[in-house]
Amino acid sequence: MKIAQGGISWLISSFLITLFLFFLIFYTDNIARFVVYFLFAISVLIFFVLCIFFRDPDRNIGVGIVAVADGLVREIVSKDDKDIGKCNMISTFMNIHNVHVNRMPIDGVIKNISYYKGSHIPAFKKESERNERVNILIKSKKGLFKIILIAGTLARRIVPYIKEGDKIKKGERIGIIRLGSRVDVYLPKKIIKSINVKMNDKLKAGEDTIAEIYD
Repeated sequence: MKIAQGGISWLISSFLITLFLFFLIFYTDNIARFVVYFLFAISVLIFFVLCIFFRDPDRNIGVGIVAVADGLVREIVSKDDKDIGKCNMISTFMNIHNVHVNRMPIDGVIKNISYYKGSHIPAFKKESERNERVNILIKSKKGLFKIILIAGTLARRIVPYIKEGDKIKKGERIGIIRLGSRVDVYLPKKIIKSINVKMNDKLKAGEDTIAEIYD
């Protein structure tokens, strides 16, 4: 199983704690041993949850504009964005069991990356727009696109794999949000031929087509 960039240190730390508790069992007795058994069981569970969370499977890249994130489509709305202009915004909620590595929706150059501090409201709530987030502006041959990576209640760190000026191919990995989050994609209306998703659709990043563009 491939582990996502930025996840190895978490798994090593969790594994070492689990290993320590395992050996500690043999040096305790009575009530203390029961407590250590309990902590050991919890640490094993956490280790396996982290393995699931930080997995990073390869994907067969789809056609058109592809999903940036794994998860459920929670919102599809029209907006007049200050960077993109008139656009369609597709919001995907990533639960803890989803793959959390995010991918590029279209070939392009990273024009700007902006970090904003904020709260940690549950990512599925509308108020989460005020959460900690990273805005990524993409310049493609078809125009400007925007991705907003939004931290949730458990997700306390957004880790971009990219920097300004990078040329990134569709489907390539662009970052990870740790432990539950939301991703918004802004698509310029003037080039969008069709939106290919609806509310509550399950998406796979890099693989599923969320929209088609005019040639």
